[in-house]
Amino acid sequence: MSNLNRSDEEQTLVDLATQVLPAGGFGNLASDIVIREGRGGRVWDVSGNEYVDFLLGSGPMLVGHGHEEVLAAVQEQVQRGTTFFANNEAGIRLAAEIVEAVECAEKVRFVSTGSEATFYAMRLARAHRGRDKILKFEGGYHGMSDYALMSMAPKRPGNFPQATPDSAGIPQRIREEVLIAPFNDPEMAAGLIKEHHDELGGIIVEPFQRLLPPQPGFLETLRKLATEYSIPLIFDEVVTGFRLAYGGAQAYYGVTPDLCAMGKVIGGGFPLAAVMGRSDIMSHFDRNAVADESFMPQIGTLSGNPVAAVAGLATLDILDRPGAYEKLFATGSALMEGLEALLEASGVPAVVIGEPPLFDVFFTSTEVKDYRGMQTNDTDRAQRFNATLRENGILKGDSKFYVSLAHDEKDVAHTLDAFAIAVKSVL
Repeated sequence: MSNLNRSDEEQTLVDLATQVLPAGGFGNLASDIVIREGRGGRVWDVSGNEYVDFLLGSGPMLVGHGHEEVLAAVQEQVQRGTTFFANNEAGIRLAAEIVEAVECAEKVRFVSTGSEATFYAMRLARAHRGRDKILKFEGGYHGMSDYALMSMAPKRPGNFPQATPDSAGIPQRIREEVLIAPFNDPEMAAGLIKEHHDELGGIIVEPFQRLLPPQPGFLETLRKLATEYSIPLIFDEVVTGFRLAYGGAQAYYGVTPDLCAMGKVIGGGFPLAAVMGRSDIMSHFDRNAVADESFMPQIGTLSGNPVAAVAGLATLDILDRPGAYEKLFATGSALMEGLEALLEASGVPAVVIGEPPLFDVFFTSTEVKDYRGMQTNDTDRAQRFNATLRENGILKGDSKFYVSLAHDEKDVAHTLDAFAIAVKSVL
């Protein structure tokens, strides 16, 4: 029995959405819910139902919704102007903070979305290397560009290194420019890099792929071979940037790429992302630093937007305070350990995977270390589990619990109670 009520107002909005939006939504969360507001670690829908929010806008709200310091910075900036298409103080200071915090970042170029950041990172690598092919990893999500939508979620995975398009409308030729390797298989990755090194313009990887931590030696192998063959190594840290550590996954796992894409957290809930990396590679953005044939133009109306930049600066300031990541990890660990204990007691075959700031449960008895392991998830059980959580006041996506600094002991207790009910629903 659902604990939620659907008001006529919300149902009217859902009906209107089906008339004016493809599939009735924005292409993100399922379109049967309309969110009205968020505060701290919780959100409310238009019907007034309250949820502990583990969606967090798909991750940006790491310090919680409506943080007073972020709001104050935004409100002050809005009075001064909302966009300029020119350098602004907040954007410059945010770039400087990123350079200070992130090991690979010698220069930063802002864009508006994570898809743009990964797209430009791959283009930078190809421009610098003078080669066309990109090596990516099966199941890796790098946004919505043609290159990224190769073997992100193939229904019928092909033989490595053959790429499988994930979308209609992608030119057939793109398939020939992307090589696919399995995540967490250093031997196969090494073999493909050695075989194709003279064709590769770059290697792109999520250091923490979706929910999969890298196994010991995997990232180190990529780093070693990328260095050996002078192939730019790109970390997609749109999700992990400033989430796993203040310096991102590269600090957390101790492996430094040549280029990095970040988004979500660095915009503090506003549209902002960035590509960053070694000065010699980033110089392809500078017409005066490279030959004409090596110059890579990049223009974006809202790139470095001052409102997003002040929100990002305020968010990073909060995260840089003593104890911030300890609290974040303690909250996530309490949730992961509580869920693991309930699942073990139930006898349901399942594994909780991820890191404390970002995790989920997979209903399988198979080891989950790559995309094909993730495909063994019992999707019927997963859907029942997620639906029961929603009915009991927990909001999450189809996959991933995003944990925030704003989640408190009351949120954890509520969630553990909902976990107990949801586990019973999948027996």
